[in-house]
Amino acid sequence: KLNGGLGTGMGLDRAKSLLEVTKGQTFLDLIAQQVASMKAEYKAELAFMLMNSFSTSKDTLDALAKYPELGSGSDLEFVQNKAP
Repeated sequence: KLNGGLGTGMGLDRAKSLLEVTKGQTFLDLIAQQVASMKAEYKAELAFMLMNSFSTSKDTLDALAKYPELGSGSDLEFVQNKAP
């Protein structure tokens, strides 16, 4: 899932997916909860990975830390314009 754009045009200094949309939940929270729910319901190793930019990586990984069942670090992202 593409997550590389800062929301500077919307007055944000982080990824647009970290914008709160409802009751303290961000777009990213909703997506992470959907993936976690599917993994639990279907008992499957469902891969979830984001394409971040250098500017969105840290904030995104920090926000996803509350969902350890999804993985961490390089399990969750690759950074645009960066080779492994």
